[in-house]
Parts: sequence; C-alpha cells; structure tokens
Amino acid sequence: MYKNVSALICFTLILFIGQGFSQVTKGKAIDSAKVFFPLTECDFGILSQGGDGSCVFVFENTGNIPLIIRKVKASCGCTSPFWPERPILPGETEEVTVVYDTQRLGEFNKTITFLSNAKSVVLKVKGEVIKKDD
Repeated sequence: MYKNVSALICFTLILFIGQGFSQVTKGKAIDSAKVFFPLTECDFGILSQGGDGSCVFVFENTGNIPLIIRKVKASCGCTSPFWPERPILPGETEEVTVVYDTQRLGEFNKTITFLSNAKSVVLKVKGEVIKKDD
C-alpha cells in the first residue's frame, strides 16, 4: 500500500512542477531572429549588353535577437550577391545587393537563397540581356 501512495505522491509532484514551468514559458516571448523582405523579386526587364545588372533587396530584422546571415547563395556563377557580414540588430534595416553579369545575352531567371538564423528566403532576379547597339 505504501508503494502506491509514494508513487502517487511522486506523480502528483511531477505534474505540479511541470505545470509551473509551462506557465513561465507561456507568458514569455520566445527569443528569435525574424527576417522580412518587402520585395523578393527584381524584374530587370530588358537590359543592354554590359548594362547595369544590379538590384537591391531591402530586409529588416523583425525579431528580438540579432539576425546572423550565414550565407547568401546564387543559383549560378553569373549572379553575385553581396550582403553585410555583421549581425543585424532587432529593428535594423539592411540590404542584399545582387549583380547579374550582363555580358551574357538572352533571357535569365535566377534565384538567390538567403540563409540565416531566421527562416531561409529565396530571392529572384529575371530579365533579358540584348546585344548593345554599336
């Protein structure tokens, strides 16, 4: 009989302790970095060969801890991304600049993957490069 009572007391204590911890986490916001890009696609339209193929994507850390950018990866070597290497503090706005090689003729549709301690975001650039009139 005493074994059952001891087990019941232990079980009850575990339930109460667990409830206490769950109440603490329910009232507290979880710390996290969050990234927000108002625009994720850049349509260059028609570009002349050798023209300006750069596009700027603005983003904001809408979380409550610093945003750490791990990598910004282009789908091919014809597209080069540039990004800040420092942590982006909560509320700060920054930029990812993407440059497409406009020496390559024809239509293009490329992706750039933004990897951080927040969610991954896929950015897109598209357009067409035509031969420059001499």
